[in-house]
Amino acid sequence: MMATLSQTKELFRRADAVCFDVDSTIIKEEGIDELAKFCGVGDAVTEMTRKAMGGSVTFKTALNERLSIIRCSREQVNKLITDHPPQLTPGIRELVERLHQRNIKVFLISGGFRCIVEHVATQLDIPLHHVYANRLKFYFNGEYAGFDESQPTAETGGKGKVINMLKEQHGFKNVVMVGDGATDLEAYPPASAFIGFGGNVVRQQVKEKSLCPQAALQVIQSADD
Repeated sequence: MMATLSQTKELFRRADAVCFDVDSTIIKEEGIDELAKFCGVGDAVTEMTRKAMGGSVTFKTALNERLSIIRCSREQVNKLITDHPPQLTPGIRELVERLHQRNIKVFLISGGFRCIVEHVATQLDIPLHHVYANRLKFYFNGEYAGFDESQPTAETGGKGKVINMLKEQHGFKNVVMVGDGATDLEAYPPASAFIGFGGNVVRQQVKEKSLCPQAALQVIQSADD
């Protein structure tokens, strides 16, 4: 049963913490797709992203295959952030401000790259120790050397592991997960509730199992009491 707008707002009010996905949720685009386009291999990587977000392949497999195609250098990543900074979803800044005003902790849990997600967190006044994302690795000369496969966000089910860890560390009882993809839906449980966000892209299999994608869009766009 879909939640109403008022019920969705009540979920935010009662939350100890709200965990947001980043790509296509906090920001309009998919960071890895933008990096691929910047490196001239956009089409091949976009198709892999679609499969990963749809849940038809494991996240780590899709991440490894996409990065093997991109093989970005440290310089390319830095230039992407400078020349094409991530675009915040309309209303998200106000929503995060409202959550902070209510002393609700906000975390970013992303299958994207920490170097990009930290840039987003800074714009939203989210502490960097509240960021959980994948780490790219580079050789001393700046060439691509892989990614840190030990990060929980590199795996299918990793966002749920992060939420479990946050609940244990902070004693959170009510944790809301907000996101657009299959890896976000997997985090419920241990999240107390999952709100599907379809403001940038609608993934049908996530929409069908979401609490209320339309209410989430209205909450994020309005950030009303």
